[in-house]
Amino acid sequence: MSEPAISEELIAAHGLNKDEYQRILNLLNRIPTFTELGIFSAMWNEHCSYKSSKKWLRTLPTTGENVICGPGENAGIVDIGDGQAVVFKMESHNHPSFIEPYQGAATGMGGILRDVFTMGARPIAAMNSLSFGELSHPKTKSLVNGVVEGIGGYGNSFGVPTIGGELRFDKSYNGNCLVNAFAAGLVKTDKVFYSAASGIGMPVVYLGAKTGRDGVGGATMASAEFDDNIEEKRPTVQVGDPFTEKCLMEATLELMDTGAVISIQDMGAAGLTCSAVEMGDKGNLGIELNLDNVPIREENMTAYEMMLSESQERMLMVLDPELEKEAKEVFKKWDLDFAIVGKTIAEDKFEVWKNGEVKASLPLKALSGTAPEYDRPYITKTSKKLKNFEAPKLDPILALKRLLQNPNFGSKSWVYQQYDHMVMADTIRRPGKGAGIVRVHKTSKALAFTSHVNPRYCQADPFEGGKQAVAEAYRNLISVGAKPLAATDNLNFGNPEKPEIMGQFVNCIRGISEACKYLNVPIVSGNVSLYNETDGEPIQPTPTIGAVGLIEDLGHIIEGPAQPNDVLILIGEQGNHLQQSALLSVISNNSNGQPPITDLEKEKRNGEFILNSISYMSSCKDLGQGGIALGAFKMAIEADIGVSIEEKDIPWYFGEDQGRYLLTTTTSNALILLEKARNTNIKARIIGSFGGGLIKLGTSFLPYEELKMIYSKSLELALE
Repeated sequence: MSEPAISEELIAAHGLNKDEYQRILNLLNRIPTFTELGIFSAMWNEHCSYKSSKKWLRTLPTTGENVICGPGENAGIVDIGDGQAVVFKMESHNHPSFIEPYQGAATGMGGILRDVFTMGARPIAAMNSLSFGELSHPKTKSLVNGVVEGIGGYGNSFGVPTIGGELRFDKSYNGNCLVNAFAAGLVKTDKVFYSAASGIGMPVVYLGAKTGRDGVGGATMASAEFDDNIEEKRPTVQVGDPFTEKCLMEATLELMDTGAVISIQDMGAAGLTCSAVEMGDKGNLGIELNLDNVPIREENMTAYEMMLSESQERMLMVLDPELEKEAKEVFKKWDLDFAIVGKTIAEDKFEVWKNGEVKASLPLKALSGTAPEYDRPYITKTSKKLKNFEAPKLDPILALKRLLQNPNFGSKSWVYQQYDHMVMADTIRRPGKGAGIVRVHKTSKALAFTSHVNPRYCQADPFEGGKQAVAEAYRNLISVGAKPLAATDNLNFGNPEKPEIMGQFVNCIRGISEACKYLNVPIVSGNVSLYNETDGEPIQPTPTIGAVGLIEDLGHIIEGPAQPNDVLILIGEQGNHLQQSALLSVISNNSNGQPPITDLEKEKRNGEFILNSISYMSSCKDLGQGGIALGAFKMAIEADIGVSIEEKDIPWYFGEDQGRYLLTTTTSNALILLEKARNTNIKARIIGSFGGGLIKLGTSFLPYEELKMIYSKSLELALE
């Protein structure tokens, strides 16, 4: 089969610009083959090379007291004591999920799980952060149904609890939904595996499922905007099999125990190409592959197809040749393919053979470590507080009702009820209650997980939005009694070639970095997803923060719920910031003004106060969207009783000032807490109490059961 001639059209179809193609010519001193062009396209696209973001990612804090491994590996690793570590990462599968919702979301789950167990860790928890367009948009409902079903179908079958996440709807996602998947696992600190190849002449081994044509060109597709021809990209979406993935995990973990693994890498974006190149690059070695030995499930596959296939449930490893027999037996036992497909070499070379012919011979370092890097121009956007701003004149209980009727602020139970959150039997706190909590098996410790971003804040002021994303993730962990350890980020933006979009990215990074440094929450892993736009319409900047916290003793969990006659205490400032608030977004679709400013010193002080006062409270909730009114209502829902709050104005009830918590306690403990707060210069006061059958905001009230029904059904009704 003859390969197509290299043309300007073919180069452009591979996502390479003229300068990049000239760079290829200069590197090779010849025209590349079709297979080589595909390899360059895969490795130099945005998804794999981070060419627009590298400069700014380097500014993030990535080290800390407990960090074992930061960015650069399959996932980050953080020490949790007693010879154990938590391995975690968040990654996007946005474009595939929009094109083919079920498989796009399912394989996103599969990919993030492989990132974790490739490091030697057994997955213990998953989360997801989902952003969809308006519910009135013709595609939204089918996307929601397909994505949720795909996540549940894969995660439930694999056997990992999905314990939390986010769901939002906004018109900016009409043409480009976001599916961000998070996974975490446990590993012994002396049993961690890395991806850097080592040793010359060592066998390179293919593990797992067979290679097919699904997903060819997927990484390149993920680095491009959408247009009217989106349906043509359907073949670039992979097909997943969770049962094979489960077998692959068990086989991989068993294989690691044999001592046969020198290094290992999962096959994700760009498949065999990316996994081989990254292993070689990290180990400063070359790689030689013979495609004749690669297990395939389709006939007459070309070298180009095999190198760019993103078929799922596959791994690549460098093997200790003395233990080949033992390693092979493990994979035979699990009915998975095991094939020696190449070797490590001393030269800086990536060589691919098929049918006795060299199909690609390229400098390996040029594909990965020295791939193009851009310092793109950007525009910095700041926001100003609106002068002469007037709060809407609303009855506070009717304003709360309006919020609860909106699917963005109603219960997400329709989603998380489709996920198995109890598998493995270590889940302590189910989805829908804030941060998820999973027991560290056979110990008295637990890990808390959360994800957060407010795209509306990031749109208005990227710097403050980035800060706030970290700060609220921090508060979410504090609210359950967890000490924040570290975070992963999933940075979703539009086209970085537009200075205003690049400005969003740069300033969100700056905000994230400042907050992470101050709150001592390093970024240990992550993902960048750019070109999230359709026909030139970008998404709102959505830098999702996934954070992990440690609870040293199960007795220190703030479990809740509030009890009848408990008092409600506000920790932090009184607050009145309505601009960019949830309330205004619902009642007026107002996108003007400044988001609330995040005072990191107050965040830290108030958070430490909560952690030092756990024994005196029955429940705790950090305040974010919807302010005091929505926060107190959610605490009432968890307790299944009414709540009464003192009479104030709309800004006080619904303001979204940062660094604040609501906590509940007995009257006697309240006196102790208020005294503690005074002695440590923490703002604290009683603002209400729990009990009865009403939700009361001052003199305004509605029956608890009425608002509970609205809250529980708003999303379900919207999806009908």
